[in-house]
Amino acid sequence: MKNLEQSNYSSALQTVRDLKAKYGTTWDTISPESAARMAIQNRFKTGLDIAKYTAAIMRKDMAEYDANASNYTQSLGSWHGFVAQQNIIAVKKHHKTTSKRYIYLSGWMVAALRSEFGPLPDQSMHEKTTVPALIKEIYDFLRQADAIDLNDLFRRLEKGEDVQDQIDNFETHIVPIIADIDAGFGNEEATYLLTKKMIEAGACAIQIENQVSDAKQCGHQDGKVTVPHEDFLSKINAIRYAFLELGVDDGVIVARTDSEGASLTQKLPVSTEPGDLASQYLAFVEAEEITIAAAKEDDVLLKRDGKLVRPVRLANGLYQFKEGTNIDRVVLDCITSLQNGADLLWIETPTPNVKQIAHMVNRIREVVPTAKLVYNNSPSFNWTLNFRNQAYDEMLAAGKDMTGYDRGNLMDAKYDDSDLCRRADDRIRTFQMDSSKEAGIFHHLITLPTYHTTALHMNDLTQGYYGEEGMLAYVKGVQRQEIRKGVACVKHQRMAGSNLGDDHKTFFAGDKALKADGAKNTSDQFESKKTEQKRELVLEK
Repeated sequence: MKNLEQSNYSSALQTVRDLKAKYGTTWDTISPESAARMAIQNRFKTGLDIAKYTAAIMRKDMAEYDANASNYTQSLGSWHGFVAQQNIIAVKKHHKTTSKRYIYLSGWMVAALRSEFGPLPDQSMHEKTTVPALIKEIYDFLRQADAIDLNDLFRRLEKGEDVQDQIDNFETHIVPIIADIDAGFGNEEATYLLTKKMIEAGACAIQIENQVSDAKQCGHQDGKVTVPHEDFLSKINAIRYAFLELGVDDGVIVARTDSEGASLTQKLPVSTEPGDLASQYLAFVEAEEITIAAAKEDDVLLKRDGKLVRPVRLANGLYQFKEGTNIDRVVLDCITSLQNGADLLWIETPTPNVKQIAHMVNRIREVVPTAKLVYNNSPSFNWTLNFRNQAYDEMLAAGKDMTGYDRGNLMDAKYDDSDLCRRADDRIRTFQMDSSKEAGIFHHLITLPTYHTTALHMNDLTQGYYGEEGMLAYVKGVQRQEIRKGVACVKHQRMAGSNLGDDHKTFFAGDKALKADGAKNTSDQFESKKTEQKRELVLEK
């Protein structure tokens, strides 16, 4: 039955016909047309099929970006399969193609929203199995979106509509997922085992960071502790071995450095020869010159430039990096990762500033010219304030009169229609395009957009629904908008698979099938009269 995996309807149809001929009368109730239809509605049979397919997409997109930096890619973070599904359905609807659109799976949102422990901070405390489970869930929902849309097309085909070309050239909702594995959830063997589960669920791109696994912090918070390069590279190797073992040869590794905001290390690596990676890492550690006589019992000492030095060690046993070394550490982290198997980089930055990002990337590209970033357009940034400050500085440098602005209060709504605000908003609008051209950003993502949109929409709905508006708050703010904007899930029964299930039951049980889509189905209230009239005209012709 291998040929059933082909998306070509006629091939699948012939395969089932041949099988019917082979097995004889015991298969009399099997319809080749129905079986072939179901086969192409489920193009991807396993998560590995998805991982191989989406890895090839990412590799193609990376090559196209190298040829032209305007070919950057984008994604939104999703914490549930339905959220991801509606995201990609909307992408297809508004932009007519899913090309260069991915999904990001955020460890932060998994911790905050999907752990059995309840809401957790982004510190790798959630169950490691939650991440591959969410990857599978997302792809289950995306495959269902394929099945629902194709089922609708087949229904229209049966009614006489000319939609065969749409069926033959159907664009799947399956897109690449960049999946966050945090710091690897343990040693390199643990990282390898978890990576395999993520790939088997469908992930083609794994993002891993260089923090200590059991001391992991959110990249936008303090207290981050990094590991020596050798430790991080062993985990990059583990991920690559997992990809190769499972046959996903094009798998993508995103190496994230948190060194820009990290000031601590847990380990002092062992240097075996001058200038090696361990030696370079140790050179960043803050140390004070000392004599052997002044050393305390059980002190840790290093020889540096012919002198004896004592690394600065905190009460918790962690070592401190020299102040001002963070950018040099970022650059070395990135170069080393790319030279040892990583495909893409992720640099956490304190603000979304194109010049600051470009400064680091240009230094990296002096050594690795094809270096590319995955960049977090983070909700942890106050985008409005950051870009108003940038606009303020530029206007001031250009000699503009800035006396009408209170520099300490640029968030004030009174500035929303000002020249400064327009300049700032325009730079926010073009940030992705500008930074992709000037700072090597291949992929732009927002980690937590659906976390914030859920909270915002619930705030707005509850304000009216529990107030004087009552039911009008839902109807006016939600349902009426869904109807007028053509949002797919306004017919939520269809979106949950009711129509698809009706057709399947008909395939299985024939006229005896008990179906939900009858005269008393209230979802028919959302059927467009214009659409129905158009279809009736097609049938009449």
